[in-house]
Amino acid sequence: MSGIVADNVDRASGVVTAAAAGPTISASDPTISTNATLGTQWANSTSGEFYVLTDATEDANIWTNVGAGTDDIKPIFYQGSAFGYVAGGGTDVIDRFSLTSQADATDVGDLTASRSSPTGGKSTTHGFTQGYDTGGNVIEKFSFASSADSSDHGDLSVGRHAAAEASMTTHIYCAGGDGSSDNVIDKCASASNANSTDVGDLTNSIWYVGGNSSETYGYAAGGYPSNNVIQKWSFSSDGNATDVGDLVTSRRDTHGTSSETYGYNSGGYPGANNIEKFAFASDGNATDVGDMVEGSDLMVGISATDYGYLCGGRSTANRIERYSHSSDGNSVDWADLTVNRSLPAGSQS
Repeated sequence: MSGIVADNVDRASGVVTAAAAGPTISASDPTISTNATLGTQWANSTSGEFYVLTDATEDANIWTNVGAGTDDIKPIFYQGSAFGYVAGGGTDVIDRFSLTSQADATDVGDLTASRSSPTGGKSTTHGFTQGYDTGGNVIEKFSFASSADSSDHGDLSVGRHAAAEASMTTHIYCAGGDGSSDNVIDKCASASNANSTDVGDLTNSIWYVGGNSSETYGYAAGGYPSNNVIQKWSFSSDGNATDVGDLVTSRRDTHGTSSETYGYNSGGYPGANNIEKFAFASDGNATDVGDMVEGSDLMVGISATDYGYLCGGRSTANRIERYSHSSDGNSVDWADLTVNRSLPAGSQS
C-alpha cells in the first residue's frame, strides 16, 4: 500500500497545495518483476530495509537498497537460468541442454561452418562464437528464443582461437588466443551487428585460457604457455589487464565458469582434474575446492546461478558434468552432448 508522508504547505498562506506520495510498504522485498516508475520507494515492514527503483526496465528492474542493508535487487545477467549452449569444437552443431532438469542435449541449429576452438560470449538474447583456428576472425550469433542457425555478427580485430571469453550487458570480450596478436583484449557491442575493437592488452601473450565474468570485470586464468596467473580487466573503462592472483597449479587448456561471487577454473593439460575458485570481491589466489569426474582439457564451461557445467573435451568427448557454485565439492556426470567435441564455445540463457 502507499502512504502519505507529508503535505506540501505554502508557509506564507498555510494552504495545502499538494500531497507527496510516500513509499510502498510491504512485508516482503520487491522483485525484479515489480514494475513501477523510476524513483519509486519501497519499505519492507518486516526487515526494515528500504529500496529505491533506480532502473525501471520492465521485468528486469533494479531496486537499490538505500537503507542499512547492502543487498540490491537486480536481474542476474551472466549466469543462465534456462539453458546452456555448446557450439562448434570441430563441428558446426549448436547443442542446447536444460539448466533446470537433468537431460541430454539436443541439436538446435548450426554454425555457418564447422568451427574448431572458437571462443564464446552472450547477450540477453543471443549466444556468440568468436574466431576459430587457422586465424579465423568471424563473430557469429544465434538466438536464445528459437532453434535456428547462426548468422554473421561481425569480425574480431585480429583472427585467433582458444581465447578467454567474458560478457557484460552490452558487450562481449575475446582476450588472448592463439593468433597474430595473442595478448589483445577485443570488445564488441552485442545488441546489433558490429566489429570488435582492440581496447587493451593482457599482461602476457596467452591462449588455451579459461575466462570468467563478474559484474564489473572480465578474467583470464591459466593458459599456454603453462602458467598460473589470474588477470582481470575492467568493463567500465577500456584498458590493460592486471595480475590479481594465482591458480593453485600451473596449467593450460583450462575451463572457466562464474557464479555471482566467484570465478572457477577446472581441469587442464595434461589430465588435470582439480576445480579451483577465486573471489571476485577482492584480488587473491585461488583455492582447490573439488575434483572433476575425470581429468581432461579442451572442455568449455557453462555458468548457471547455482552450478557450473563442463562440456566436451579431449578425453570426456560428449560428457556434460556439473558441480555446485554454492558449496565446494566434486563434479558429477550429468548428461551428454549430441556429438563429441573439443574446445567448443559456450553460453547460457
